[in-house]
Amino acid sequence: MLSGDYNAEQKSLQERIPQTAERIEELQDSISNVTRFIDKTKRYTEINELSGELLNLFIEKIEVGERAERYSRTAEQEIVIHYRDIGVVGAFAEEAEKIAEQRQRQTA
Repeated sequence: MLSGDYNAEQKSLQERIPQTAERIEELQDSISNVTRFIDKTKRYTEINELSGELLNLFIEKIEVGERAERYSRTAEQEIVIHYRDIGVVGAFAEEAEKIAEQRQRQTA
């Protein structure tokens, strides 16, 4: 009985090893991306004017969502900024990931 439990546990752990290794690699990539972003920001400690060069250096893309009411100038509109190397920052990160997943499902 103990041998069977041991074999089942060993099999379970063997199956989890590739997933764990992949997750470790993702975290290491994330750390290196954050390090690259910090290195870039150290060069620009005081930004007085936003230029095209700065936008290209720090921002990968900006997503502008649909307005809640069409043709309304005051209706709320979602804007998500994807920074180079680190992605979406702050409270919108989880929400932006959900939106991206929904868009991928719709296009698939």
